[in-house]
Amino acid sequence: MAAVGTRESAADDMAVASFVLGLLGLLVLNIVLGPLAVVLAALALARSTGRRGRAVLGLLLGVADLVVLAVAVGVDGTVSCGLAG
Repeated sequence: MAAVGTRESAADDMAVASFVLGLLGLLVLNIVLGPLAVVLAALALARSTGRRGRAVLGLLLGVADLVVLAVAVGVDGTVSCGLAG
């Protein structure tokens, strides 16, 4: 476990944040949350996070957000998808 305020702790926080944002992005605001999840995951991985699995999942979920966005734009011309469809 990393000490509070260390670089590793910040990277761990970024990994968890990317995972959470990636999950939320599948439901709402994927145009914003997807890229944010990708950037945070990349930063966490670059800083050698102890939560590598969460960072990788955040990266994959962020990419999935962007794929969902591309499909939604291709199907009905919307810019963002949400729970209401």
